[in-house]
Amino acid sequence: MQILVERDLFADAVAWTARALPARPTVPVLAGMRLTAQGGELTLSSFDYDVSALAKLPVDTQAPGSTLVSGRLLAEISRNLPGKPVQLNADGGRAVLTCGSATFNLLTMPEDEYPALPEMPPAAGTVGSDAFATAVSQTAVAAGRDDTLPSLTGVRIEIEGDTLTLISTDRYRLAVRELRWNPARSDLSAAVLVPAKALTDTAKSLTTSAEISIALALPGEEGSGGDGMIGFEAGGRRTTTRLLSGEFPRYRNLLPSTVNATAELSTATLIEAVRRVSLVAERNTAVRLSFTSEQLMLEAGTGDEAQADEVIDATFEGEDLSIAFNPTYLLDGLAAMDSDTTRIAFTEAGKPALLTGKPGPDGNPDYRYLLMPFRLNS
Repeated sequence: MQILVERDLFADAVAWTARALPARPTVPVLAGMRLTAQGGELTLSSFDYDVSALAKLPVDTQAPGSTLVSGRLLAEISRNLPGKPVQLNADGGRAVLTCGSATFNLLTMPEDEYPALPEMPPAAGTVGSDAFATAVSQTAVAAGRDDTLPSLTGVRIEIEGDTLTLISTDRYRLAVRELRWNPARSDLSAAVLVPAKALTDTAKSLTTSAEISIALALPGEEGSGGDGMIGFEAGGRRTTTRLLSGEFPRYRNLLPSTVNATAELSTATLIEAVRRVSLVAERNTAVRLSFTSEQLMLEAGTGDEAQADEVIDATFEGEDLSIAFNPTYLLDGLAAMDSDTTRIAFTEAGKPALLTGKPGPDGNPDYRYLLMPFRLNS
C-alpha cells in the first residue's frame, strides 16, 4: 500500500477511528487500526467486539493495499505531525509514515487475525446532528457508572413514530428528553438501551454533518449480534455499538402527575449561587434550598465547619418549603437545561423534585430532570 494524503484530514480521521480502540484489549490485535486504500479512498477502521468505528477520506492512492498498525501510536503520531502532506508506505512487516522531515517506521500486526467489522444494521431514520448531540448530553449526565448495574449505565432510546425519547437514571436522578426525527417507517416502534459513554462520544463526534443516520437491529434480528446493535453514520463516518441487555426501570411511574408547589428562577443565577454556596459543602453533603413567595435562600455547611448562604430572587407558588439536594447532581441538571428559566415542581419536601425549562410548542417541556432530595434533619 502507498498513499499520499492531506495531513489535517488524516489526523482527524485517525483520531475519530481511535475512539473505538479498547483501553485493555483482550487480544493484542484489537489494539490495531486497519488502513485500506482502494481507488481514491482510504478506509480506517477499529473494532473491540462491542464498538466499531469506520472513517473514509479521499487520498492519492499510488498503490492499493491494506495494513494493520497500533491505533493509539498512530493517533499520537498523527496529532504531532507537521503541516505537510503525509505519505504512508506499507509492505511486509513494516509501515513507513513520512511527513515533511519526520519519518516513522511502524511495526504491522497480522491482518488475518483481525476480526471483520459488523455490517451496518438496517436504516431506521435520520435526526439533526446538533439536536441529537444536545439531547444525548442532557440525558447521559444521569446515567449510572456502576458496572454491577449495567442496565443503568445506558441511555434508553424509545422510538414511536416521529418522536425519539432518550432516558437515563442512576436511581438518584432521572433525565428525559424528547425530540423529533425522520423515521424510515411511520409505524416504527422500538426501545433499546445504548451504552452511555459510546453514545456520548458518537453524538459529539458526528456534528460536522447536518444529519445523522441511525440504523437499528433489535435483539434476535439478523445482523444484531444476539444482543442487538445500533449504528450511526454521517459525513463518511460510521460506528456501531452493541446494545445493553437488562430491565430498565419503569420511569414514567416516577414522574409526578400533580404538584403542590412550583418555583421559577433564572437558570444562570441559580447555577452561580449553587456553585458558590457548595464551595463549603463537604463530600456527600447537601445544599439546602428554602423557598418563600419571592425568594430562595441557599445554605451549605453545618456545625463547626465552614458555612455559606445566599439569597436570590424567585417566583414561588405554594406553602413555604425547604428541600436539600446533592449540589453536583443539581448542577448537572441545571447545566443541561436549554432554557434561561428553570421551573422546579414539588410534590412534598421529601419527594423528588422535577426540573424543567420553558414549555415547547405543544405546551410541554421537552426536557425533564427528576432529582431525589436528601433527608433533612428536623
